[in-house]
Amino acid sequence: MILYRPVGLKELELIAQTDFKAFPPRLPEQPIFYPVLNFEYAEQIARDWNTKSDSFAGFVTKFEVEDDYAQKFDVHVVGSRVHQELWVPAEELAEFNRHIIGTIAVVAAYYGDNFQGHIDPENNLPKGIPIAK
Repeated sequence: MILYRPVGLKELELIAQTDFKAFPPRLPEQPIFYPVLNFEYAEQIARDWNTKSDSFAGFVTKFEVEDDYAQKFDVHVVGSRVHQELWVPAEELAEFNRHIIGTIAVVAAYYGDNFQGHIDPENNLPKGIPIAK
């Protein structure tokens, strides 16, 4: 199953530290890890929300999870039919990460007016963030 995950700069840095093979553990106040089922929804979050908070940067990641494993999680529609999320309990995230096929790719990057930092023109990512191999 192909999934997308909108992330901010801090989460992207943590993903990069795993060589783009895993998502970081959830914070205590985040009981659910929710990748989304389509690029359009992930783009909305990264572009319209992440660029207005924290680091003022939002990124869309794309990755694949083994179909048989992904099927065990419920899909929730949280708005219009495009707003589809796969709900993974936080305590299952480590196991979820083991079922990722290949690496997590960054497929889009968005920057708000208040972003501070240098963007590498080669890959449109903040300097210091490598690209997945």
